[in-house]
Amino acid sequence: MAVFVLDKHRQPLMPCSEKRARLLRDRGRAVVHKRYPFTIRLTDRIGGETQALRLGIDPGSKTMGLALMREADGARPDDQQRHVLCLFELVHRGLQIKKALEQRAAFRRRRRSRNLRYRAPRFNHRTRSTGWLAPSLQHRVDTVMGWVNWLGRLAPITAISQELVRFDTQKLENPEIRGLEYQ
Repeated sequence: MAVFVLDKHRQPLMPCSEKRARLLRDRGRAVVHKRYPFTIRLTDRIGGETQALRLGIDPGSKTMGLALMREADGARPDDQQRHVLCLFELVHRGLQIKKALEQRAAFRRRRRSRNLRYRAPRFNHRTRSTGWLAPSLQHRVDTVMGWVNWLGRLAPITAISQELVRFDTQKLENPEIRGLEYQ
C-alpha cells in the first residue's frame, strides 16, 4: 500500500512506499498528517514534479472498487501498462436506505390512522424536480463523488476511468438465444 504525501502547503505529491515514509519521518523531514489513509506531510518541500495518476472506478451492485494507478512513462491512455498504488472497496448502503424509507412511511401511516384532529391533504408539494434520483441511487452518486474529491486532495489525479457495466441476463440463462426468442 502506498503512503500519500503532501507538501508543506498541503498540496498532493506522488505517493511513496512505506519504507521511504518511515525514513522521512525518522529524519524529521515529514510528520504524520492523517492515519487513514496513512498520509505524511513534508516539512521542508513545496511543490515538485508529479507523474500521471489515474483513478479507476469499477461499479457494482453491492460494492464498488476504486484503484489509484500510476501510468507508465510515455504510455498512451489506452495501453494497459499501469502500476496499482492502492485499492479501495466501498460497500453501498442501498438496502439500508430502502428499509429506513419503508420504516418512515410506516410511521407516517400510523400517524394518519390515529384519532387526531383533521389535517387537510397537501398535494401541491409532491412534484419531483428534473434530475431526481431515488435516494439509494443518489447516495451512490454522492459517495463516489465524495471519494473522488477526497482522493483528489491526497494524490495528484490527472484522469478518471470508469468501467461501463452492461450484460444480458437472458443470455446468461440461455447462451443460444436469438431474435424473437427474447420476447
